[in-house]
Amino acid sequence: MIYFQSLTKTDLAELLLPLSRVKEERALRDMPDGDDKEAFRAKVDKKKLKQSQMRAQQIFHWVYQRYVVEWDLMTDLAKDLREWLKENVKIFRLEESYAKQSLDGTFKFLWKLHDAKTIESVIIPAALREKIGDEVIDTLEDGKRYSGIETNSAGLNQDLTEDSWARLTACISSQVGCAMACKFCLTGVQGLDRSLEVHEVVTQVHELRMRAPITNIVFMGMGEPLHNVKNIIKACQIMLDEDGMNFSKRKVTVSTSGLVPAIEELYQHTDVSLAISLNSSTDEQRSAIMPVNKKWPIAELLNACRKVPLGAHRRITFEYVLLKDFNDTAEDAHRVAKMLKGIPSKVNLIPFNEHSGSEFKRPSDQTVLDFQNVLVKHGYTATVRISRGRDILAACGQLRSLFGTARGTEKHKDYVGSSAVTNTTN
Repeated sequence: MIYFQSLTKTDLAELLLPLSRVKEERALRDMPDGDDKEAFRAKVDKKKLKQSQMRAQQIFHWVYQRYVVEWDLMTDLAKDLREWLKENVKIFRLEESYAKQSLDGTFKFLWKLHDAKTIESVIIPAALREKIGDEVIDTLEDGKRYSGIETNSAGLNQDLTEDSWARLTACISSQVGCAMACKFCLTGVQGLDRSLEVHEVVTQVHELRMRAPITNIVFMGMGEPLHNVKNIIKACQIMLDEDGMNFSKRKVTVSTSGLVPAIEELYQHTDVSLAISLNSSTDEQRSAIMPVNKKWPIAELLNACRKVPLGAHRRITFEYVLLKDFNDTAEDAHRVAKMLKGIPSKVNLIPFNEHSGSEFKRPSDQTVLDFQNVLVKHGYTATVRISRGRDILAACGQLRSLFGTARGTEKHKDYVGSSAVTNTTN
């Protein structure tokens, strides 16, 4: 059985090609061998390919744009094609184990996979247009003013299907666990169970889109996306397909801790936005909290970033998790400004989201503001991420598996006890 969400539109067209039938085929069989027959065969093959491409386009529309997940309901497909699809291609669904809403409107979903392992995805709502106004949206998104606000009471229990949200971002996972072992990240405690298949990645977005009008996708959930680069490339191609999910390349962001060869491979096949998890101003600092830096140090990582084929008005986002008394000084900010010189970039500052088992603490709001101001004075766009979903451990660095599939769970008993299972459906 083939999973539909593992197929690009081209893959699907090739799969359907043997099913294509055109009226010229009978005439082709009756023709004598020779050059004329070969030329005619080429025309027939071209017509069959066009038919299979049209069918693939129809099916992409049904599933990704009309959210129809049963073959029998795709009424403009021939009955024999629908029967073939039912026998050979499965529209994959994720089993929702629970969904929990934060005080700020963020939703976290726990999905159960076919092997009983679990992953988490998050819907992050931006500010409300009508109830808050554009000025506050500018504050939250552009970081021009930072007040340390962590929740937005106007978003309490807001229905995600309402048209009042300025933006709904789907934060999706690429792996069950993570092998990078970053010291500040809860997912890293788990270790890596396995990478997700293409259909498991794509279906996270598909499931979330059936629940809310998602506007943006960020690969910032569980796992290192570029540690699963081939599957992420294919998933991105499906998400960008105008007959599929039809996301703009500017609206899909892949984040990486710095797997240098995979950055080049990513841009050989797709053109999404890139975010680099930098988090330090020196190699010594970064190696202490991010083991990946020992293999690909900062200079090598930034050299790879300089080679990224950015289009006009596009920039790389450098994410910087601020850890109290570790990497949050003005000197750190000056070093970051110097090292990023010449790279079209912006910096997204993330005050650490605390969780049990971590030695790190969150810096003060004033420390965050001081760090931001240094970068701004150097001419950078520097935003401060308003952490969403902290009360349900849905914020950056707080996602992980549950229900016995995660290693190291005993170190984080409060996680299971405080944030976990409400609205359980299984």
